[in-house]
Amino acid sequence: MTIALFLAVLFAAMTLGVPIAFALMLTALALMVQLDFFDAQLLAMNVQAGFDNFPLLAVPFFVLAGELMNAGGLSRRIIDLARAFVGHVQGGLGYVAIAAALLLASMSGSAIADTAALATLLLPMMRKQNYPDGYSAGLIGAGGIIAPIIPPSLPMVIYGVTTNTSISKLFMAGIVPGVMMATALVLVWRRIAGSNTLPVAEKVGWPERRRVLARSLWALMMPVIIIGGLRFGFFTPTEAAAVAAVYALFVAVFIYRELTPKGLYRVLVDASRTTGVVMFLCGGAMAASYMITLADLPNQLADVMGPLLSNPVLFMAVVCVFLLAVGMVMDLTPTILILAPVLAPLAAKAGLDPVYFGFVFIFTGCLGLLTPPVGTVLNVVAGVGRLRMEPVIKGVLPFLAIYFSMLVLLILFPSIVLGPLKLMF
Repeated sequence: MTIALFLAVLFAAMTLGVPIAFALMLTALALMVQLDFFDAQLLAMNVQAGFDNFPLLAVPFFVLAGELMNAGGLSRRIIDLARAFVGHVQGGLGYVAIAAALLLASMSGSAIADTAALATLLLPMMRKQNYPDGYSAGLIGAGGIIAPIIPPSLPMVIYGVTTNTSISKLFMAGIVPGVMMATALVLVWRRIAGSNTLPVAEKVGWPERRRVLARSLWALMMPVIIIGGLRFGFFTPTEAAAVAAVYALFVAVFIYRELTPKGLYRVLVDASRTTGVVMFLCGGAMAASYMITLADLPNQLADVMGPLLSNPVLFMAVVCVFLLAVGMVMDLTPTILILAPVLAPLAAKAGLDPVYFGFVFIFTGCLGLLTPPVGTVLNVVAGVGRLRMEPVIKGVLPFLAIYFSMLVLLILFPSIVLGPLKLMF
């Protein structure tokens, strides 16, 4: 009865177009009424507690760092670097997109920010060289979702805070799978480039490569500082976010000198708006999470899924199928805030490592960013490139197929995530 009430209120509110944060508070209110102890003050206190959380300070700083990268020229220099080194092979701009996506992912942690930067700079070049619009947009979207996988990752910060899982370990767990994602995209793009006889650009000489590398060096130091500092314990994920924002501001203003006071004001406003949305979502999720715990929802769900808990692989497969279905109609952040507090305790009962489960949860949720009808990342690519959604969906299918194959491997072989993690820690 409690599970049915929770789902009915949540999906009814979403169907009516109620914002996710308010929908979550409505579910908390409904559970309060069912448990017969309505208390408006308790509801307000939990909403406030949802964003009064030190680790969540990483969110505004990482968001700000991403905005500063795009506005201050760091992202463009990373793309220029990739063009200089791999732009001369057949379909070279596709390889540029993959290399740039991997590098940008290690700096921003936001799929939307990285996708927008890649689409803005690369789609016009691809179109000018007669690349197929659908495949170009699909590749850029598929590369954009590497950002939530490789540290620093905003979804990992939110998941870690929501489920009390080590954010540092989640960050480190994403490095090897993130590189695997880029490698998989290279294999798929190589086949597409060969079958479509894509053009070959002129090769850049080594003197020009050295100049581009020198101009990009300050941007390249950002992931070294963040990942190195986290790995060797110089700072926490929250402190890493602050360091990233200050470093991006310093480089954009004093080194590249592309960020004007007017541009900085616009960056601060955009970062504040994004942060406000995320924090309000966290507040609503905390209220719902508190009532979920009081209503004993995880244990009730465990009774329903009891037969699956004895088989961790089967349990993980069922959860991933469920998350893929949810991802088709819901963005990643609400998915984490709503489902992670319910599913993480079940994963512990099934004997799954919390970091492994958290990573696969986020990876599966990222695939939802590429699946219609919501497909947030697909909408960004289509909007920036002024493309119809149909060719974009068709173009992303080969890349989604290889990602689904990766998901199967992650379910069957947890050592892909846990093996490198054990070596790092």
